[in-house]
Amino acid sequence: MTSSTESTEAKSTAGHGPPGFTAERMGMFTDAVLAIAITLLVIEIKRPEGEDLASASALWHFLTHEWESFVAFVLAFFLLWSVWRRHHFFIDRVDRLTRATAGWHAPLLLLIAFLPFPTALIGHAFDNPLAVCVFAGTEAALLACEAGLKESAIRSGSVPGDPRDVRRSASGSWAVAAFFAITGGLAWWVSHLPLVWLAAPLAAHFGGRLIERFRPR
Repeated sequence: MTSSTESTEAKSTAGHGPPGFTAERMGMFTDAVLAIAITLLVIEIKRPEGEDLASASALWHFLTHEWESFVAFVLAFFLLWSVWRRHHFFIDRVDRLTRATAGWHAPLLLLIAFLPFPTALIGHAFDNPLAVCVFAGTEAALLACEAGLKESAIRSGSVPGDPRDVRRSASGSWAVAAFFAITGGLAWWVSHLPLVWLAAPLAAHFGGRLIERFRPR
């Protein structure tokens, strides 16, 4: 009996949580969704055909004409890559999932899987304000879910030791979510606004520090 109990506890500890709330399994599933979403980004880039391949100058004209699609791809790729890095860090820090932290993964993964669509919108309609707003709204909601996931883990006590590094990461996520929400609305008055989003790492760094300064300890 003791042996069976010890075996169950060992499995639970090794899996970072009780059955149904294993952090590693959730991490692997999130990795898979992110990998598929990142791969789908490149599918939406238009391929040269026919006359576009007739000569080097024709191909060059095609490539320069499609620069918006390449910018959209690079932007979305690094946004999703940064989400993966932060989630990897988060999974390595928590000792278990709770119902709340498991639940936060549903909208997070839904928005990750959806992101290739608004990426295609801005790739083909870079200066269409509605397309820009759809992308910005999706990214803002995605990052808000990421921040909510971390805040939930901190409140539940599932971050062992000092949770300040997870809290700082959450502050950075809130800052970038606000950055996308605010700048997205400017698309109705500012052209080529998606180029501003390349500064998202600066928003995370400085905006996160500002949020940390004013949030309760």
